[in-house]
Amino acid sequence: MLVLLPPSEGKAASGRGAPLKPESLSLPGLTPARETVLGELVELCSGDEEKAREVLGLSEGLRGEVAKNAELRTAGARPAGEIYTGVLYDALDLASLDAAAKRRAARALLVFSGLWGAVRVTDRIPSYRCSMGVKLPALGALGAYWRAPMAEVLPAAAGDGLVLDLRSAAYAAAWKPHGEVAGRTATVRVLHAPTRKVVSHFNKATKGRIVRSLLASGSAPAGPAELVEALRDLGYEVEAQAPARAGKPWALDVLVAEIH
Repeated sequence: MLVLLPPSEGKAASGRGAPLKPESLSLPGLTPARETVLGELVELCSGDEEKAREVLGLSEGLRGEVAKNAELRTAGARPAGEIYTGVLYDALDLASLDAAAKRRAARALLVFSGLWGAVRVTDRIPSYRCSMGVKLPALGALGAYWRAPMAEVLPAAAGDGLVLDLRSAAYAAAWKPHGEVAGRTATVRVLHAPTRKVVSHFNKATKGRIVRSLLASGSAPAGPAELVEALRDLGYEVEAQAPARAGKPWALDVLVAEIH
Protein backbone atom coordinates (compact mmCIF):
# COMPACT_ATOMS: atom_id res chain seq x y z
CA MET A 1 0.00 0.00 0.00
CA LEU A 2 1.20 3.48 -0.90
CA VAL A 3 -0.57 6.43 0.73
CA LEU A 4 -0.22 9.82 -0.98
CA LEU A 5 -0.55 12.76 1.43
CA PRO A 6 -0.49 16.54 1.07
CA PRO A 7 2.00 18.43 3.23
CA SER A 8 0.96 21.03 5.80
CA GLU A 9 1.34 24.75 5.18
CA GLY A 10 2.56 25.27 8.73
CA LYS A 11 5.59 23.30 9.82
CA ALA A 12 7.52 22.60 13.00
CA ALA A 13 10.88 24.28 13.52
CA SER A 14 13.87 22.60 11.91
CA GLY A 15 15.69 22.05 15.19
CA ARG A 16 19.42 21.59 15.58
CA GLY A 17 20.02 18.39 13.66
CA ALA A 18 22.53 17.94 10.85
CA PRO A 19 21.75 19.91 7.67
CA LEU A 20 19.88 18.54 4.69
CA LYS A 21 21.60 15.98 2.47
CA PRO A 22 19.53 15.98 -0.74
CA GLU A 23 21.18 12.79 -1.98
CA SER A 24 19.96 10.93 1.14
CA LEU A 25 16.26 11.49 0.44
CA SER A 26 14.03 8.68 -0.78
CA LEU A 27 13.12 8.48 -4.48
CA PRO A 28 16.62 9.42 -5.67
CA GLY A 29 15.34 9.84 -9.22
CA LEU A 30 13.90 13.17 -8.03
CA THR A 31 17.28 14.47 -6.78
CA PRO A 32 18.16 16.63 -9.83
CA ALA A 33 14.73 18.26 -9.83
CA ARG A 34 14.91 18.82 -6.06
CA GLU A 35 18.32 20.48 -6.40
CA THR A 36 16.92 22.79 -9.09
CA VAL A 37 13.90 23.88 -7.04
CA LEU A 38 15.99 24.23 -3.88
CA GLY A 39 18.53 26.41 -5.69
CA GLU A 40 15.83 28.64 -7.17
CA LEU A 41 14.02 29.00 -3.85
CA VAL A 42 17.18 29.83 -1.88
CA GLU A 43 18.24 32.37 -4.53
CA LEU A 44 14.80 34.00 -4.52
CA CYS A 45 14.69 34.27 -0.75
CA SER A 46 18.28 35.53 -0.47
CA GLY A 47 17.44 38.57 -2.61
CA ASP A 48 14.56 41.03 -2.56
CA GLU A 49 12.42 40.10 0.44
CA GLU A 50 9.28 41.79 -0.89
CA LYS A 51 9.55 39.99 -4.22
CA ALA A 52 10.06 36.66 -2.45
CA ARG A 53 7.07 37.28 -0.21
CA GLU A 54 4.91 38.08 -3.24
CA VAL A 55 6.04 35.01 -5.19
CA LEU A 56 5.46 32.72 -2.20
CA GLY A 57 2.10 34.29 -1.38
CA LEU A 58 3.09 35.13 2.19
CA SER A 59 1.28 37.59 4.40
CA GLU A 60 3.10 40.27 6.37
CA GLY A 61 2.91 38.05 9.42
CA LEU A 62 4.81 35.30 7.60
CA ARG A 63 7.65 37.56 6.47
CA GLY A 64 10.10 35.49 8.55
CA GLU A 65 9.53 32.49 6.28
CA VAL A 66 11.58 34.22 3.58
CA ALA A 67 14.71 34.32 5.75
CA LYS A 68 14.10 30.70 6.78
CA ASN A 69 14.01 29.61 3.13
CA ALA A 70 17.24 31.48 2.43
CA GLU A 71 19.04 29.25 4.93
CA LEU A 72 17.65 25.88 3.82
CA ARG A 73 21.04 24.44 2.87
CA THR A 74 22.48 24.98 6.36
CA ALA A 75 19.37 24.67 8.56
CA GLY A 76 18.95 21.63 10.79
CA ALA A 77 16.91 18.74 9.41
CA ARG A 78 14.40 16.45 11.11
CA PRO A 79 12.26 13.54 9.87
CA ALA A 80 9.51 14.84 7.62
CA GLY A 81 6.96 13.15 9.89
CA GLU A 82 8.04 15.58 12.61
CA ILE A 83 8.22 18.64 10.35
CA TYR A 84 4.69 18.44 8.95
CA THR A 85 1.99 19.61 11.38
CA GLY A 86 -1.61 20.71 11.06
CA VAL A 87 -5.00 19.04 11.26
CA LEU A 88 -4.28 15.91 9.20
CA TYR A 89 -0.94 15.24 10.89
CA ASP A 90 -2.32 15.93 14.37
CA ALA A 91 -5.00 13.29 13.74
CA LEU A 92 -2.46 10.88 12.27
CA ASP A 93 -0.20 11.41 15.33
CA LEU A 94 2.74 9.38 14.04
CA ALA A 95 4.73 9.78 17.25
CA SER A 96 2.20 7.80 19.30
CA LEU A 97 2.01 4.78 16.96
CA ASP A 98 3.58 1.57 18.16
CA ALA A 99 6.85 0.36 16.61
CA ALA A 100 5.19 -1.94 14.06
CA ALA A 101 2.81 0.78 12.89
CA LYS A 102 5.71 3.24 12.58
CA ARG A 103 7.52 0.78 10.34
CA ARG A 104 4.41 0.48 8.20
CA ALA A 105 4.21 4.29 8.03
CA ALA A 106 7.83 4.51 6.89
CA ARG A 107 7.07 2.15 4.01
CA ALA A 108 3.61 3.37 3.05
CA LEU A 109 3.41 7.14 3.47
CA LEU A 110 4.55 9.55 0.78
CA VAL A 111 4.14 13.29 1.38
CA PHE A 112 3.98 15.54 -1.69
CA SER A 113 5.82 18.85 -1.61
CA GLY A 114 6.35 21.89 -3.81
CA LEU A 115 10.02 21.87 -2.82
CA TRP A 116 10.93 18.18 -2.59
CA GLY A 117 8.44 16.62 -5.00
CA ALA A 118 7.64 13.83 -2.56
CA VAL A 119 9.33 12.48 0.57
CA ARG A 120 8.94 9.61 3.00
CA VAL A 121 8.09 10.51 6.59
CA THR A 122 11.53 9.26 7.64
CA ASP A 123 13.40 11.55 5.23
CA ARG A 124 15.24 14.29 7.07
CA ILE A 125 14.32 17.76 5.80
CA PRO A 126 14.44 21.32 7.16
CA SER A 127 11.34 23.40 7.80
CA TYR A 128 10.44 25.40 4.67
CA ARG A 129 7.68 27.38 2.99
CA CYS A 130 6.92 26.62 -0.65
CA SER A 131 3.53 25.32 -1.73
CA MET A 132 2.84 23.44 -4.95
CA GLY A 133 0.88 26.46 -6.18
CA VAL A 134 3.98 28.70 -6.21
CA LYS A 135 5.36 29.97 -9.54
CA LEU A 136 9.11 30.41 -9.19
CA PRO A 137 10.54 33.03 -11.59
CA ALA A 138 12.80 30.65 -13.53
CA LEU A 139 10.72 27.47 -13.29
CA GLY A 140 7.10 28.55 -13.48
CA ALA A 141 4.31 26.71 -11.69
CA LEU A 142 5.70 23.95 -9.52
CA GLY A 143 2.72 21.67 -10.08
CA ALA A 144 3.56 21.59 -13.79
CA TYR A 145 7.33 21.48 -13.18
CA TRP A 146 7.08 18.28 -11.13
CA ARG A 147 4.96 16.31 -13.59
CA ALA A 148 7.80 14.95 -15.74
CA PRO A 149 10.11 13.90 -12.84
CA MET A 150 7.19 12.37 -10.98
CA ALA A 151 6.05 10.44 -14.04
CA GLU A 152 9.49 8.84 -14.21
CA VAL A 153 9.68 7.87 -10.53
CA LEU A 154 6.23 7.37 -9.03
CA PRO A 155 4.99 4.33 -11.00
CA ALA A 156 7.86 2.25 -9.60
CA ALA A 157 7.24 3.63 -6.10
CA ALA A 158 3.60 2.57 -6.39
CA GLY A 159 4.69 -1.05 -6.84
CA ASP A 160 1.87 -3.47 -7.58
CA GLY A 161 -0.44 -2.73 -4.64
CA LEU A 162 -3.11 -0.29 -3.56
CA VAL A 163 -2.52 3.45 -3.99
CA LEU A 164 -4.58 5.49 -1.53
CA ASP A 165 -4.65 9.08 -2.77
CA LEU A 166 -5.53 11.62 -0.06
CA ARG A 167 -3.92 14.66 -1.69
CA SER A 168 -5.57 18.01 -2.23
CA ALA A 169 -6.08 19.17 -5.83
CA ALA A 170 -2.91 21.31 -6.00
CA TYR A 171 -0.70 18.36 -5.07
CA ALA A 172 -2.63 15.84 -7.14
CA ALA A 173 -1.74 17.93 -10.19
CA ALA A 174 1.93 16.98 -9.82
CA TRP A 175 1.26 13.28 -10.53
CA LYS A 176 -1.86 11.51 -11.69
CA PRO A 177 -1.76 7.71 -11.80
CA HIS A 178 -2.38 6.30 -15.26
CA GLY A 179 -3.18 2.92 -16.73
CA GLU A 180 -3.10 -0.08 -14.45
CA VAL A 181 -1.75 2.01 -11.54
CA ALA A 182 -4.87 4.17 -11.75
CA GLY A 183 -7.01 1.04 -11.68
CA ARG A 184 -5.69 0.18 -8.22
CA THR A 185 -5.88 3.75 -6.94
CA ALA A 186 -8.61 5.02 -4.62
CA THR A 187 -9.34 8.69 -4.00
CA VAL A 188 -11.24 9.72 -0.89
CA ARG A 189 -13.68 12.49 -0.07
CA VAL A 190 -14.93 13.04 3.46
CA LEU A 191 -18.52 14.26 3.58
CA HIS A 192 -20.63 15.59 6.44
CA ALA A 193 -23.34 12.95 6.31
CA PRO A 194 -26.40 15.17 7.05
CA THR A 195 -25.46 17.75 4.41
CA ARG A 196 -23.18 15.67 2.14
CA LYS A 197 -20.82 18.63 1.93
CA VAL A 198 -17.04 18.69 2.28
CA VAL A 199 -15.87 20.75 5.26
CA SER A 200 -12.14 21.39 5.21
CA HIS A 201 -11.26 20.84 8.88
CA PHE A 202 -12.96 17.52 9.45
CA ASN A 203 -12.05 16.40 5.92
CA LYS A 204 -8.37 16.67 6.90
CA ALA A 205 -8.87 15.26 10.39
CA THR A 206 -10.81 12.25 9.14
CA LYS A 207 -8.20 11.50 6.50
CA GLY A 208 -5.56 11.53 9.23
CA ARG A 209 -7.65 9.16 11.34
CA ILE A 210 -8.21 6.84 8.37
CA VAL A 211 -4.47 6.51 7.77
CA ARG A 212 -3.81 6.02 11.47
CA SER A 213 -6.50 3.32 11.67
CA LEU A 214 -5.01 1.42 8.73
CA LEU A 215 -1.46 1.64 10.10
CA ALA A 216 -2.43 0.73 13.67
CA SER A 217 -4.57 -2.23 12.61
CA GLY A 218 -1.93 -3.67 10.32
CA SER A 219 -4.52 -3.81 7.56
CA ALA A 220 -2.98 -4.34 4.13
CA PRO A 221 -5.75 -4.12 1.51
CA ALA A 222 -4.58 -5.36 -1.85
CA GLY A 223 -6.76 -3.02 -3.89
CA PRO A 224 -9.62 -0.51 -3.71
CA ALA A 225 -12.37 -3.07 -3.16
CA GLU A 226 -10.43 -4.58 -0.25
CA LEU A 227 -9.83 -1.07 1.10
CA VAL A 228 -13.57 -0.43 1.24
CA GLU A 229 -14.06 -3.60 3.28
CA ALA A 230 -11.12 -2.78 5.56
CA LEU A 231 -12.46 0.70 6.29
CA ARG A 232 -15.93 -0.64 7.02
CA ASP A 233 -14.40 -3.22 9.37
CA LEU A 234 -12.64 -0.32 11.12
CA GLY A 235 -15.97 1.41 11.69
CA TYR A 236 -16.10 3.90 8.83
CA GLU A 237 -19.21 4.46 6.72
CA VAL A 238 -18.00 4.23 3.13
CA GLU A 239 -19.71 4.59 -0.22
CA ALA A 240 -17.64 3.38 -3.16
CA GLN A 241 -17.88 3.98 -6.87
CA ALA A 242 -15.88 1.66 -9.08
CA PRO A 243 -14.53 3.24 -12.29
CA ALA A 244 -16.75 3.10 -15.35
CA ARG A 245 -13.80 1.97 -17.46
CA ALA A 246 -10.33 0.54 -17.01
CA GLY A 247 -7.47 2.86 -16.16
CA LYS A 248 -9.49 5.15 -13.87
CA PRO A 249 -9.33 5.35 -10.05
CA TRP A 250 -12.03 4.31 -7.61
CA ALA A 251 -13.88 7.12 -5.83
CA LEU A 252 -14.64 6.62 -2.13
CA ASP A 253 -16.86 8.81 0.04
CA VAL A 254 -16.41 8.51 3.79
CA LEU A 255 -19.46 9.84 5.64
CA VAL A 256 -19.02 11.53 9.00
CA ALA A 257 -21.98 12.45 11.19
CA GLU A 258 -20.25 14.99 13.43
CA ILE A 259 -17.84 17.81 12.65
CA HIS A 260 -14.86 17.54 14.99
